[in-house]
Order: sequence, then C-alpha cells, then structure tokens
Amino acid sequence: MKDVDFVTEERCLRPCLRIALVTETWLPEINGVALTLGRMVDGLIERGHHVQLVRPRQAPSDRAEDGPCFEEVLAHGVQIPSYQGLRFGLPARTRLFRLWSRQRPDVVHVATEGPLGWSAVSAATRLGIPVTSDFHTNFDCYSAHYGVAWLRRPVSAYLKRMHNRTAVTFVPTRAMAQDLRARGYRAVEVIARGVDTRRFHPVRRSAALRQSWGVGETALAVVYVGRVAPEKNLPLVLEAFDAIRRVHADARLIIVGDGPSRKPLQDSHPEHVFAGMRSGDDLAAHYASGDLFLFPSLSETYGNVTIEAMASGLCVVAYDCAAAAEVIASGREGMLAPPGDADAFVTQSLIAAGDAALRRRLGAAARVRSESLDWERIHDRFAGALQTVVDDTYPGRADLLPFRATVR
Repeated sequence: MKDVDFVTEERCLRPCLRIALVTETWLPEINGVALTLGRMVDGLIERGHHVQLVRPRQAPSDRAEDGPCFEEVLAHGVQIPSYQGLRFGLPARTRLFRLWSRQRPDVVHVATEGPLGWSAVSAATRLGIPVTSDFHTNFDCYSAHYGVAWLRRPVSAYLKRMHNRTAVTFVPTRAMAQDLRARGYRAVEVIARGVDTRRFHPVRRSAALRQSWGVGETALAVVYVGRVAPEKNLPLVLEAFDAIRRVHADARLIIVGDGPSRKPLQDSHPEHVFAGMRSGDDLAAHYASGDLFLFPSLSETYGNVTIEAMASGLCVVAYDCAAAAEVIASGREGMLAPPGDADAFVTQSLIAAGDAALRRRLGAAARVRSESLDWERIHDRFAGALQTVVDDTYPGRADLLPFRATVR
C-alpha cells in the first residue's frame, strides 16, 4: 500500500463509496493478482473511496493496517499445497455477516474464489449488499499440471456458480470475456491492466548485471520471468533456448522467479542462470538487461510479465493469447505463435534470436505500445464500474444507500 497522505482534502471530504475488497493474496506476496490488487486499491483511494481489505493473516506477527481511507480485516488462512508463500482464507461467513451488519459497505468486491471469497459472497448476499468479482486465475486449468486432472470439471463448476452469484465478473481481456460467456457466465465486463512504464524502462539495462550472468554486451541474453511452476510451460522455454543455443553458442538463459519447479530445473540445468524472486527496480533491471523474452504460458488470464517486458524494451515471443493477444501485433510489437503450437513458438524464437535489428525494432515498438497502457484510465473504469453496480442496486434513491463514507 502507498501512503494515503496524498489524498486531497477535497476528495476525502466528498461522499464516496465504501468498498469491502476480499482477497486471499496480498502484498508482500509476489504474484500478478497481489500486485494488480495493490495498484487497484491505490487507485480507488486516490479517487476518494474508502477500502476495507479483508484478507488472510500472512504470518503470526501480521498486523492489520488502518488509515484515513484504508483499513484491513485479517481472517484465518492456511498454506496452499505446492504454492509456498501463498495462503487461502478459511470460511468466515458468520464473521463477515456480523462485520457488515454493523457497518455496511456500499459494495463487496471479491477478488479471489477461495473459501473466504465464497463466504464473502454469501454474507453480502444475505445482507442485500451488491457483490462484484474478479476472474484472475484459471484454477480449473491448473489441476492437470498438479496430477489432479479429475478436479477440473468440479472446480470449473464451482467457479461458474460463485461468479454467477455476483452482479458482474471483471476479466482483463476480451478473449477471456468471450470464453466465460460461452461457458455460461452471465455478466462479464472487461477491465484491462496497466504497467508502470517509469519503473519498467529500457534505461534500467545494466552491463554489470549482464556480466554477472556471464553475458557480454554482444552476446544474447534470453529471459523468462514468472512463476517457476508446471502451469507456466517452462519445458518449452528450455526447448526453444536449446534450439537457439545450437545456433548462438554464447547465448544464456536467465530464469527469474521461484516456485515448485525451480529446484528440479536448477539441478538438471546448472548451465542456466536462476535469478530467483526479484521485485521493484531490481526486477526492472533483470528485464531491461535481457535481449529476448520468452513466455509460452497457456494458463494466463492476462500475464503482467508480458507488458512489463514490453515496457522494458524487450522483444517478446509468446503465444497469441491473454495479454499478448491484446497488445501485440505479431511482427510489429513482438512475435506470436498460435496457442499450443510448440513448433511455431520455437521457430519464432529462432527468428528473433538470429536478427538483432529485428529485436531492436520490435522492442522499441513494444515500448511505445506499453506507454498507452495507462493505469489511471483503468482505475477510472474500475471505480466507475463499481459505482454503476451500486447505482443499479439503489436506482434514483441515493438516500437509501446502505452506507456513504465521508473520509476525514
């Protein structure tokens, strides 16, 4: 969370929405959902809204924050199997019902679909409070990667049932909206995501960092950033890099991130650089110090790393899905392969690896494209969408709103 001192007196004194946002992941956990939610909460506060964040306690020493436009409610949670550092919240319907009976929010926004999220939907529905939701992660698709493919259908049914209990489900891409509607999701709206173009910038390129990787200025640094886990399709990164290495013997593969697959990959491929989890300016330097970004994941709802790589001036090779399909025209801002076509992905990687001028041209165009992905417009759209749900619940009767926060 950013400090809230920057919120102007004018904004804080005007009537605003009181938003209860429920999530099972939150900073300092490093994943796309937590980072996106952190940005969204900052945007809501900047616009004068009051956010009550309900999340699991991350450690015994964890303490709830409280400020003029922000408060936290900590729930019980347990570790997610195979996802070190991440938790899901335990059911808390009775507690949330009592909490929101005492001080009703205008709207409840459920960002994750675990037991805590389901409890929030149930409590809010019982109280007659409008509920919205996010579809951030393809949990039903993950089951096959963790040896429980039989869970895919029941998980998919659970997700649809939960989201259809809410007034609207927000998704980050048009393709995801079309897919969910085809699967029977009743109310879906696109709220895109942005990128911090001041942090992720080509000027972060570091000769010293490249040297630490064993990469000279004219050698090729191939970068992957993301969770090191089965659902990210890392074997295809290794296959594409092996093909590159046969042509460019001085190329190096740099894998940035952590997860359950890191140790076995590091043990079997000691020749690659495993940089571990990085964040902030350090992460930005790892992007910008590369020359080519490979991202063959098929499990993304968006894929923040794609637009972070683009903002860093990297040539991106990805499948034509999720964020890449939204923001990259193949051959103009990056190189795309048909989803699931591994041979085409390797071919595109080889083409990009073998043409430095092409990489520079695509990387420069990617940087320009990223500059149009403005967080401020996205924050305005999200805040406006929440306001619309509240207005639709209480049409023409502002005096009947269950709660109107006046932040002081």
